[in-house]
Amino acid sequence: MPIQRLNHAVLYVRDVERSVAFYRDALGFDVVMSMPGAAFLQADGSSNDHDLGLFEIGAQAGPTTAGRTSVGLYHLAWEVDTLAELERIAAKLSELGALVGASDHATTKALYAKDPDGLEFEVSWLLPASLITEEVLAAKSRIRPLDLRLEQERYGAQTQGGLGVSR
Repeated sequence: MPIQRLNHAVLYVRDVERSVAFYRDALGFDVVMSMPGAAFLQADGSSNDHDLGLFEIGAQAGPTTAGRTSVGLYHLAWEVDTLAELERIAAKLSELGALVGASDHATTKALYAKDPDGLEFEVSWLLPASLITEEVLAAKSRIRPLDLRLEQERYGAQTQGGLGVSR
C-alpha cells in the first residue's frame, strides 16, 4: 500500500516550553505527552497520536541554515478546512508577529509563518477538486499575493477545502 499522508513532524527547538506556547497559541495544538526537554502536540481535530514533536536543544543553538548554506527541510504545511479558518489563523499569526507571507497558488491558498526559532511553516486551504477548472489550472503557473476576502467571495468562507485532493 502506498504512503497515505504525513503522520507527524519532529523539530529541534531552543526552548520547548516557548515552542509549545507558540504552537498552542498560533495553531491550537494541545500537548498530549511531555517529558523534560520534549513535548508531543496534536492538532485539534487530528486523529494522529501526535502531529508535532518538539525536542529542546538549548538556547546556545544557532539558527537554521537550511536553504541558505546547507540542505534541509524548507517548511512543513498544515491544512485547514475553510477559508474562514485560514483567515482566523492569519489574524492570529499577524498578532503574534509570526506571519511572513501569504500566497495564492491557484489551487492552494497559503500562509507562511515562522516559529520562535525561525523555523518556517505553511497553513493552507486547498481548492476542492470540484471547483478546479482549466482556468484555475492555468493560473498555477504563477504565484500571486493572497487576497483572503476576494477568495471568500469567490469560493465561500465556509466551503470545505480539498483536504488532500488536488490536480
